[in-house]
Amino acid sequence: MFYIIGVGLGDVKDITVRGLEIVRSANRVYLESYTSILPENKLKLEKFYERQLIEADRDLVEQGADEILDKADKDDIVLLVVGDPFGATTHADILLRARDLNIETKVIHNASIMNAIGCCGLQLYHFGETVSIPFWTDNWKPSSFLKKINQNKSNGLHTLCLLDIQVKEPTWESITKKKKEYQPSRFMEVKQACSQLLQIIDSNEFEGENYVTRESLCVGAARIGWPDQKILVGTLAEMANVDMGPPLHSIVIVGTLHPLEEQFLKQFYIEANN
Repeated sequence: MFYIIGVGLGDVKDITVRGLEIVRSANRVYLESYTSILPENKLKLEKFYERQLIEADRDLVEQGADEILDKADKDDIVLLVVGDPFGATTHADILLRARDLNIETKVIHNASIMNAIGCCGLQLYHFGETVSIPFWTDNWKPSSFLKKINQNKSNGLHTLCLLDIQVKEPTWESITKKKKEYQPSRFMEVKQACSQLLQIIDSNEFEGENYVTRESLCVGAARIGWPDQKILVGTLAEMANVDMGPPLHSIVIVGTLHPLEEQFLKQFYIEANN
């Protein structure tokens, strides 16, 4: 059997009892290490799981899936994923590869930012399509995600924005010279994402009607599920100047508020936390 097991968001003990039992009895256990991060390091996970973990970076998961799936038709092989297994399309892809090889598969779910964001008080069924905000470069400044945010806002819906994570990204030299060199890991912050959104709005170069302004209400969420999680609420312009601390960060562009949501959010307003 090939298992993909979610380990949750913020603690070694967030793994489910069922997931832990499978991990402790499996033949090989991989820890996916590039779509998200945990506050605990691999050694602490190994101590609690009572298992050696094989780190699975981007190259291994995306290009070396056959190595992970090797003998999974005879042995129990586990891929551990921060959050929930279906939080990234990569994990759906490796499941499809396993099934193409006639390997039985099973998924053990857990909490992810997609449902844990409800801790800010916004009701999950009031969310529209989730978007990703990528790092800009000097020559690449995409803005297509604003169209989806506008579509959500036009329907009164909130938008969860997942912020870019770059782990083991190859340098330009490594691509051109075929030599493995990687850029330092980096994680987009709330203030950077909001700053990019402001630049798109100010440029007036996007297509269609825009419902997002400098005064649009935003929720900044940092390290959700961790012991030091932080939530702040302010306008888009205000959030572009807020330091939310270490990664991981997300933002929510707020749609139409239900009175209960409005009441819950008040505790997180920037003014209330200064």
